[in-house]
Amino acid sequence: MSEPRAVAPEEVDEERVSDIALRPRRLDEFTGQRGVKEQVRIMVEAARQRGEPLDHVLLYGPPGLGKTTLAQIIANEMGVGARLTSGPALEHQGMLASILTSLDDRDVFFVDEVHRLNRAVEESLYPAMEDLAFDFVAGKGAGAQTLRLTLSRFTVIGATTRAGALGGPLRDRFGVTFRLDFYDVDDLVAIANRSAALLGVELDAAGATMIARRSRGTPRIVNRLLRRARDYAQVRAAGRVDEPVATAALDVLGIDSLGLDELDRRVLGVLCGSLRGHPVGVQTVAVSVQEDPDTIEDVVEPFLIRSGLMARTPRGRLATAGAYRHLGMAVPSGALGDTDAQAPLFDS
Repeated sequence: MSEPRAVAPEEVDEERVSDIALRPRRLDEFTGQRGVKEQVRIMVEAARQRGEPLDHVLLYGPPGLGKTTLAQIIANEMGVGARLTSGPALEHQGMLASILTSLDDRDVFFVDEVHRLNRAVEESLYPAMEDLAFDFVAGKGAGAQTLRLTLSRFTVIGATTRAGALGGPLRDRFGVTFRLDFYDVDDLVAIANRSAALLGVELDAAGATMIARRSRGTPRIVNRLLRRARDYAQVRAAGRVDEPVATAALDVLGIDSLGLDELDRRVLGVLCGSLRGHPVGVQTVAVSVQEDPDTIEDVVEPFLIRSGLMARTPRGRLATAGAYRHLGMAVPSGALGDTDAQAPLFDS
């Protein structure tokens, strides 16, 4: 069985290598996303029994939830190779042709940020996905000819944080679409314990729970916070990550009790401060906090909305009563959620 052809370790920094080492490689090792995992298991088994490639798959959801990991797991479970790339990296049709013609039978072609494919590359991908053919023009002017290359059977797995940004023709060519959602605390605790074992970190139950609760429902953040807690324990404690050590390490990082970091609090500070009570667009928020609008929309907003701290209304973004309370500010009259002052922000 061939393994996914991932980025070489020498091309990435030490933390990236650590992330790759912590990734599960089989479905049985993949924690959470139970409904998606069961559907993938059935699809993979059926395709293997028929000796066919898996149908094209679209994975979408916030960053860090395991879309790339799941694509690699699918390749492993199918017993085939995988080519990994991203939408922005496919700058022209020739790059796409080079990858597609190098794929073996039933291989997986994973495209991260698939919504960022340029139009020419996207249109070249349509016949490849549907007809296993790649069309290109040879020559120029009156002597130009359209040629067609026949491709091996393969599976495209696309990943995106913004499913709505995909054009309809591309979206329709995926046979199955899975949404990956934020993880609950129990799953994040299991991920923290697995990663701690792989890293050789002594992590007790209370420490794992503390890290899980502040990790924004995201496995990637669990692993990042665990590594920082390991560093803190090594330098300031006896090497063991318990609840006090985890809490102290997260406080040093500026991760508060709800898992909000500095950028999250800056966004809420804008909505609760200078723009208090006024619905605003993402561009206004981005300019106010000096951050890229895509980062606000793809990374910050989903967690703040899920946590009950922000709402997206037809007129724009608004902070809820819970946001004011979390920042220690007076709740203005008529704030969203004001009548639910005693309700928890989210079920942990």
